[in-house]
Formats: sequence, structure tokens, C-alpha cells
Amino acid sequence: MYESDITKFIRELKAAKPHLEEDQRKGRAIWWDKQPLNLGEKDAFDAAHLPQKAYPYASE
Repeated sequence: MYESDITKFIRELKAAKPHLEEDQRKGRAIWWDKQPLNLGEKDAFDAAHLPQKAYPYASE
């Protein structure tokens, strides 16, 4: 049965580092799996927002 080099690499990586998937889940929880903001926090964030210049790298 054919197996690509990438599949072999991932299988070997998971065998060498069994904690890798748990670390990935922890990282996802930090950056992506967040609770939604409540309305008070959303209003505060919206009030603090400053409009961005059309071209932020302009020196003028």
C-alpha cells in the first residue's frame, strides 16, 4: 500500500512526540477557543476603536 512521505513523517513525529497533539489543543484553546464577549465588553471595545488611515505607512 502506498504511503506518502508526508504521512510517514507525521506518523513518525507523533510516535516520537506523543504529547504533540495535547500541546496543539492547548495552543488552540489559548488563541482560538474563546468565550464570546458580553455586550458591555463589546461596547467598550467599539468605543475604544480608532479609525485607521487609508494608508498607514504614509508619513503625513
